[in-house]
Amino acid sequence: MTTLPTRVVDAHVHLWDPARTDWYPYLSRPPEGGDGDASRMYRRFDVETYRAESARWNVEKFVNVAAATGRHSIEETIELDAGADTTGRPDAIIGGLPPTDTVAEAIELIDRQMTASRFRGIRLMGANMGPVPDPGVLRALSERDLVFELMTHPDQLRVAAGQLAAYDDLVVVVEHTGWPRTNSDEERALWKGGIETLAGLGDNVVCKLSGLAMPFGSMRAEVLAPWLEYALGAFGADRCMFASNFPVDSMYGTFDELYDAFSAVTADFDGKARAKLFADNAERVYRC
Repeated sequence: MTTLPTRVVDAHVHLWDPARTDWYPYLSRPPEGGDGDASRMYRRFDVETYRAESARWNVEKFVNVAAATGRHSIEETIELDAGADTTGRPDAIIGGLPPTDTVAEAIELIDRQMTASRFRGIRLMGANMGPVPDPGVLRALSERDLVFELMTHPDQLRVAAGQLAAYDDLVVVVEHTGWPRTNSDEERALWKGGIETLAGLGDNVVCKLSGLAMPFGSMRAEVLAPWLEYALGAFGADRCMFASNFPVDSMYGTFDELYDAFSAVTADFDGKARAKLFADNAERVYRC
């Protein structure tokens, strides 16, 4: 049996309540059919539920990532930060940034979230938004020592890399291992090119190893390994971190199954590298 990591800092969790249909309208009704157990995603997911499902793994900290829609993503940051004063979690928060009419308005929304002590950066929220915000927003993030989380698919990874190339003082986190949509040869070729280009930007760009159960419908180590191993080869153990993406990925298995797969893929890594991947790098990036 693979030795478990000493501790875990989970870099991607969504605390939510589907009953709040104004914040999470897409959770109001599980889809019929499809792969996985939709009820596992379309459910209330709070700190106690997370603790119960991750109990085997000594999760010391976790990062909540914005999931509320539109301007609600701003209030989500504020509310989760206030709640953490009681529950102790989340330990860091990546907020949202919905579409705005001006850069100044976008910066106002960032600054509002900075009133939350655990706020560490943003990801873009909105189907019509490009992969990377306006240069003025990127500069504002850099000036405030905030993180930009890149959430886009393989066909946009190289485009995003070109837009981010000038910001070597901005920490960029590539979400969901570059977010492949399928395991087709065409998708993998796009993805590999994008991953290599982003990794080549410099040490300020890191990769969050998460989200692969969604497109592949599996948490088996042999399914995830080709993608995880390639990303690890491109970025290195100093620039990658594991994350659960729960409860989204819980549609395809348990926390134990997912982290068993992560542990199996890194079984031959030394203890220092595993500590970085399972905890240390996330602590550094999110300052938690």
